[in-house]
Amino acid sequence: MGMSVGPVEGGEETAMSEINVVPLTDVMLVLLIIFLITVPVVIQTVPVRLPSVRFEPTTTKPENVSLSVRANDAGECEIYWNLTKVNSEELLNRAVTKLEAEIERLGGVENLTEETMPEAHIRGDVDTPYRCIGGAIFTMQRAGFARVGFISEPPPGGPVQRL
Repeated sequence: MGMSVGPVEGGEETAMSEINVVPLTDVMLVLLIIFLITVPVVIQTVPVRLPSVRFEPTTTKPENVSLSVRANDAGECEIYWNLTKVNSEELLNRAVTKLEAEIERLGGVENLTEETMPEAHIRGDVDTPYRCIGGAIFTMQRAGFARVGFISEPPPGGPVQRL
């Protein structure tokens, strides 16, 4: 490591032609080590198989609730209970009333089983933002519906199997 503290013995100043490259190489080696460690982490991917949509006929029971969710032209969420447009508060009230009526019909909470529990089936438009569908799911779960499912269309041209 070189350092110039003043003029040479002759009294004449000369230009220093030596460059100290040690700090530069230290920084470059540190950056190289950082990139060698971080690049494989960033490039590494997790193999994920996305589920393929199969058309499974749904068993429509009279106690199930059918909801349709879409966004209007202004971007506001619209929720339909069967064919009746409802807001979030009306949806919660209707869901609680429906669940209470079903429990009363069965003779109490102790008679409610997995098979007799009513379900909420949600049809969501393709262009609907997730916040609209997520809000409908949250409201139905808040009302007490434990089973919330989605209704989708089968892929075009695929065979439909009937049971």
